[in-house]
Amino acid sequence: MTPPVFAHGHLRLYLLSLLDEQPQHGYELIQSLGDRFGGTYVPSAGTIYPRLAKLQEEGLVTKESDGRRSVYAITDAGRAELASRREEIDAIETDVTDSVRRLADEVRSSVGDAMRSLKADLASAARDARTAPQAAGVRVEPDADLRGASRQRLHEADAALTAFRAELRSELRSQYAAGRLAEDAVTLLTTRLDEVRREVTRALRG
Repeated sequence: MTPPVFAHGHLRLYLLSLLDEQPQHGYELIQSLGDRFGGTYVPSAGTIYPRLAKLQEEGLVTKESDGRRSVYAITDAGRAELASRREEIDAIETDVTDSVRRLADEVRSSVGDAMRSLKADLASAARDARTAPQAAGVRVEPDADLRGASRQRLHEADAALTAFRAELRSELRSQYAAGRLAEDAVTLLTTRLDEVRREVTRALRG
């Protein structure tokens, strides 16, 4: 089970520290958190707004209307709260760094699993194609040229998968290092890999 990103009460305090940097809309706070985590963690509005409401009730932040949106700003009481818990804030920053590393590892693992699954499906389909006639009781001796061509195509497919994985892994690491690994990009990757796996499997099995 994946551990929570923030320990109990830490997200509330972290939001307060973000507002100490500048007043922000709720959506901007969500984006700020996403940026801090390199896109590996983006909290929902249902996670953020109840905590902002609680901070407002406690007099630690204010909320003012800015057209259609509300701007949250820290109060003097909020700054005093931060000052009294500075060591705790520093510990949270360390936890955030650890969480970013853990989430990035999970992203890499999920992408690697998808690639291994696709390679396994290709190998399984090739094996099924070789054994199907024998399973039906029909003895078929494949033509040497056809068998050689099939082997070449398998090598080409394997090489394409290897190159794809290497290139995407390099790009993922680069974006993570720059703090720009967006959640929608990872979702797109995993979704499209699953779609390609199913399409290629259907094509192989005819």
